[in-house]
Amino acid sequence: MLVKSVRGYTPKVGKDCFLAENATLIGDVVLGDQCSVWYQAVVRGDVHSIRCGDRVNIQDGAVIHATFERAATTIGNDVSIGHNAIVHGCTIHDQVLVGMGSIIMDNCVVESGSIIAAGAVLPQNTHVPAGSIFAGVPAKKIGEVSKDLQKGEIERIAQNYIQYASWFKDQA
Repeated sequence: MLVKSVRGYTPKVGKDCFLAENATLIGDVVLGDQCSVWYQAVVRGDVHSIRCGDRVNIQDGAVIHATFERAATTIGNDVSIGHNAIVHGCTIHDQVLVGMGSIIMDNCVVESGSIIAAGAVLPQNTHVPAGSIFAGVPAKKIGEVSKDLQKGEIERIAQNYIQYASWFKDQA
């Protein structure tokens, strides 16, 4: 993995995390405990801070970035960032599923218990209310997260990624 300091900041990684061999963490980045950053994912805190809570999984090819002097990125606990997603200068609260290939732009707020569908694009300043499903380009609310979706998708995927990461840590 590439862990690089820039502008006096060095990434900080919590306990029991997995960083893939070709994952990249740069600058003002803080990961909580039991996080995972997967193959070819980039968490680039060179221009502003990036803060991730506990049990965040940043899947293969995802990019987490921010906007210089304008928009930091904050990600809560138990968040799954799907493959090839872009999360940029926004706030994602706890227990959120960000689908594969989706884009979340500056100053968006995604409240807890929400799902951003695969391929969705949230334009700047979009507000996703708690428990909502957003899909499309530009993304719009298409429904509410049911208890089945909460347990069967958001919580299941977050927990599964803790298990997947353990498979790779056991090889060290």
